[in-house]
Amino acid sequence: MTLNECRNQKTFRPKKGSPSGSKGVQLKKHVDATLGSGNLREAVKLPTGEDLNEWLAVNTVDFFNQVNILYGTLTEFCTSSTCPTMTAGPKYHLLTFDKAKTKVLATNVFGQTLNMGRWSHHKEPIVVSAPQYGEYLMNWIESQLDDEAIFPQKLGVPFPPNFQDVVKTILKRLFRVYAHIYHSHFQKIVSLKEEAHLNTCFKHFVLFTSEFGLIEKAELAPLEEIIDSILLIVLTASDAGVWLN
Repeated sequence: MTLNECRNQKTFRPKKGSPSGSKGVQLKKHVDATLGSGNLREAVKLPTGEDLNEWLAVNTVDFFNQVNILYGTLTEFCTSSTCPTMTAGPKYHLLTFDKAKTKVLATNVFGQTLNMGRWSHHKEPIVVSAPQYGEYLMNWIESQLDDEAIFPQKLGVPFPPNFQDVVKTILKRLFRVYAHIYHSHFQKIVSLKEEAHLNTCFKHFVLFTSEFGLIEKAELAPLEEIIDSILLIVLTASDAGVWLN
């Protein structure tokens, strides 16, 4: 199944449009143009004179759409049988999701409970499979993107004071889907001949979140080696004046 075929599957949510009206559309065009240039380092930078929240909003929607499509290619392979729990390698088992409060809890190999990046305990978690976990997460993210009090759809409507905190939580949760894909389904991605697309999307995601400090380093541990490699290559290429795609 190719990405183009997956775009037409019923398992996909409709692709999200750009927020903030015409301004969002303009910024989305800028994103597409700079990505098309092959210079990802430049593509993630805040355009001169633009509002940071507008830039975060447009890119957050874009990242949601990318992960939505990527994960959708695996829906027939990522099942409750093949993935009874949401893992990200042997050390990271994302076992529970509090549906009522939309809090994601993870348990590592030491039996400690991780609540979206912080050690904590919760009284009523529920055990879910990887596809259930992914469904809950994507539903929650979609609800945030659809909430015009958080992601304004009309030009001139202000973003809420906690907007950047919401964006950080969304991106942190999208990263968990990437971590599961790389650790549990990368060979399937290779067999589908989609690894180049996955790697480009993830590289874009890493450079953007790094540029604005949107995900704490501890949260990135499941893919730390890949991320360090991406950032080192980009830094080295930047120093040499080389463009990277």
